[in-house]
Amino acid sequence: MALVPTQTVNEGPLFAEVEMAGDSSAPTIRATVVQASTIFYDTPATLDKAERLLAEAASYGAQLVVFPEAFIGGYPRGSTFGVSIGNRTAKGKEEFRKYHTSAIDVPGPEVDRLAAMAGKYKVYLVMGVIERDGYTLYCTVLFFDSQGHYLGKHRKIMPTALERIIWGFGDGSTIPVFDTPIGKIGAAICWENKMPLLRTAMYAKGIEIYCAPTADSREVWQASMTHIALEGGCFVLSANQFCRRRDYPPPPEYVFSGTEEDLTPDSVVCAGGSVIISPSGAVLAGPNYEGEALISADLDLGEIARAKFDFDVVGHYARPEFLSLIVRDHPVCPVSFTSTSSTSKAESSPK
Repeated sequence: MALVPTQTVNEGPLFAEVEMAGDSSAPTIRATVVQASTIFYDTPATLDKAERLLAEAASYGAQLVVFPEAFIGGYPRGSTFGVSIGNRTAKGKEEFRKYHTSAIDVPGPEVDRLAAMAGKYKVYLVMGVIERDGYTLYCTVLFFDSQGHYLGKHRKIMPTALERIIWGFGDGSTIPVFDTPIGKIGAAICWENKMPLLRTAMYAKGIEIYCAPTADSREVWQASMTHIALEGGCFVLSANQFCRRRDYPPPPEYVFSGTEEDLTPDSVVCAGGSVIISPSGAVLAGPNYEGEALISADLDLGEIARAKFDFDVVGHYARPEFLSLIVRDHPVCPVSFTSTSSTSKAESSPK
């Protein structure tokens, strides 16, 4: 594996790790996972950084680029938003206001800019964002094609632990797998990757390139990624941020609850661990725990068929006669309005 130093980003070296495919006769695509930090509370600057990273990845020949969970809008690591059972503090409410301001509308101008980036650099783009829908936020992944078109989104269906106080819940209508010229692409975010039924739904849609943006930098995360690659017979691309304390606002504006007194500006608060794994379970690139990085590999798409010959979880290894899954994939809305046309006609009729 070659390490090629490139430009400096966010005061740290940026590396491209490239693992070349062994069989040049099989169709291959070059994929890159980005390991880098949000510029917290500054969405325009984060978009600028995303473009720099995307341009760098494209210069190495990337055809698909995957960014971490909540890259646009930020992952509020360490924050409690002033919440305890039965109480929300004024400071916590203000913190949420600022976080809400940093989120993006989908569709919206930031989505248009991301689409333009994908088209400019001719790459398929998978981007973790915080989506703002009125006054509810969602942890979301956006998909773009290499022609600069927005394809759709996946909303995280189950936020983890305290995430549930700041993020809404996605439903079955945003579990897409997009059939593209470079393969069938979808995503699950962080710990929803541990949900077997969600994974099964994605396998049933034929996912081939399984993107797993995350905020989990523990070594045990690698076991989950390897298992998914083997279970699904798919490539797994997991992208995480690498963050130091200085990547977040300083106290008292932003406080890492319970650990702030032990942190220095250089303390690592998220160590990355971004990785690319083949359908056979082989690690193609990463995991990287050293700093901000572009982690790339050539994906031999022939590996998918070779892996499925052994194990096809929703095909020849399924037993639908007694084990099956029903996915309710329609949007779930809290309020529905019936047509007012009949009421309008009644009101306009002469009495």
